[in-house]
Amino acid sequence: MPDFSDFIVYADESGDHGMVSIDLQYPMFALTFCVMRKDEYVGAVVPAMQRFKFGIWGHDSVVLHESEISKSKGAFGFLRTSRELRERFFEELNALMEAAPMTIFASVIQKEKHRAKYANPWNPYEIALHFCMERLHIMLTAENQYGKTVHVVFESRGAREDVELELEFRRIAGNDSHWGWRRHDFGRFDFQPVFIPKAANASGLQLADLTARPIALSQLRPGQPNRAFEIIRPKLGGLKCFP
Repeated sequence: MPDFSDFIVYADESGDHGMVSIDLQYPMFALTFCVMRKDEYVGAVVPAMQRFKFGIWGHDSVVLHESEISKSKGAFGFLRTSRELRERFFEELNALMEAAPMTIFASVIQKEKHRAKYANPWNPYEIALHFCMERLHIMLTAENQYGKTVHVVFESRGAREDVELELEFRRIAGNDSHWGWRRHDFGRFDFQPVFIPKAANASGLQLADLTARPIALSQLRPGQPNRAFEIIRPKLGGLKCFP
């Protein structure tokens, strides 16, 4: 039987990683790794997420999606029509995020600056993934997880994109790809990517979804009030903004 890690990792992103056509309103790509102890995830995070959903909707089939929440779409339409429910929703959601026992590693790529600085810029996803994997490696080393199987769960984006991401992930995990001057022996851990659809309703993936955009906005508009980021900030185990 494999020796599984004591930790589970959920990843999500904000923005696209294309470098040809850059959205000038949001020229950012952010990737976050939300790392949790499995016993705390099962014992605290999942039940808290279920209680939150049952209290708001009366069932737990709704999937929290930052973009739908911000636009008050679909199951979040009430955010546009009821001030009372809106205030209750965000108060409870903020409390849920604040209480979640997780460590977040994040990387934000400022694509305009990246393209201006390098003639042949690296794919933003590759840079961000390298940084998050490096910080995860440092944490797992400190937690003595050597030799254990570590699952990193990504939202499935389609067959082609999943294959491309898995290839890059395995390059890093196999020490076949490097970024910067640091060298980490990723082979000391058995890193395994997992791809699931958002409809799978995984609590960890939904938490990760709620972290990426606020972190990116904290770098894009540092002077703008950002309540979501202030809640996330104490959980940051590493934040790299590049270049």
